[in-house]
Amino acid sequence: MNQYEFYDRFDQLSTLLNSFAYNLTKNVEDAKDLFQETAFRAMTNRDKFRAGTNFKAWCFTIMKNIFINNYRKKAKANTIMDSTDNLYYINSGKTTINNQAESNIMMKELIKMIEELDNSVKIPFLMHYQGFKYQEIADQLDLPLGTVKSRIFFARKELKEVIGKRYNSISALRGL
Repeated sequence: MNQYEFYDRFDQLSTLLNSFAYNLTKNVEDAKDLFQETAFRAMTNRDKFRAGTNFKAWCFTIMKNIFINNYRKKAKANTIMDSTDNLYYINSGKTTINNQAESNIMMKELIKMIEELDNSVKIPFLMHYQGFKYQEIADQLDLPLGTVKSRIFFARKELKEVIGKRYNSISALRGL
């Protein structure tokens, strides 16, 4: 297709393209800009159009892609990145003291609950907690891999039940 045929075919589609641009943007001025950008891109990339393909679909695809790219640019531009420091303790003085009493008490309670588990599930559970992989635990304890996995599962399940009973009874006492 020569240059004049290309321009003629594009001119025949201009009404449809303008309508499609307005349908995408919902704004007359933005639609005009989108049509103009589409016309520019179509003309500059005229050599990429393959004869025998759907010219209308090619032009509409260019317009749709331009619209999507512009939308993404606007969305990215509207994203605000807050790079300021989080100054939660502005008036707290120069030194702050961390109090870990509550977490220490919880950890002591949890260790006590783990110690009350049966050794058959406690040992694989503690090894897994310390970072051993399932296969390493199975090799050290001379157990099948599936048995190790199930024992760790049962240890977790039992701990969840113990924790649930303990803290549900405490919250019931408090009237929560």
